[in-house]
Amino acid sequence: MVVSTKGRYALRVMIDIAKFEKDSYVTLSGIAERQGLSEKYLESIIKMLVQNNLVKGLRGKNGGYKLSRPAEEITAWDIISVTENDFYVVACMNPDAPKCDRVATCVTLPMWKEFNDTMQDFFKKYTIADLAKKDV
Repeated sequence: MVVSTKGRYALRVMIDIAKFEKDSYVTLSGIAERQGLSEKYLESIIKMLVQNNLVKGLRGKNGGYKLSRPAEEITAWDIISVTENDFYVVACMNPDAPKCDRVATCVTLPMWKEFNDTMQDFFKKYTIADLAKKDV
């Protein structure tokens, strides 16, 4: 269970958009420049964010990206849950994993479920608005 670069960069993209969108769309080139990231790599991240309705895009001269809803309504978990394919504490927690033969008798499963829920709750308490307010 490691947050990948894709997940970390997606958070940075969302925070950047929240900080700079104001009344206009934020360009991908602007995000790449401010974040010191490859525009090419950001294209795949922004595509994932658009597909999952976290941002909306506009083509053309004044185009770019905006958050699809207020930054106060988007949590870190919203982003991590779409960027991380395997973000489960144990493999059997993944809904796509084969059914475990021991699920009915596993004495550790409740502990893993609680830990998984705690982890999700942790990320859900941080909104993009909260993170965008922080100065480094």
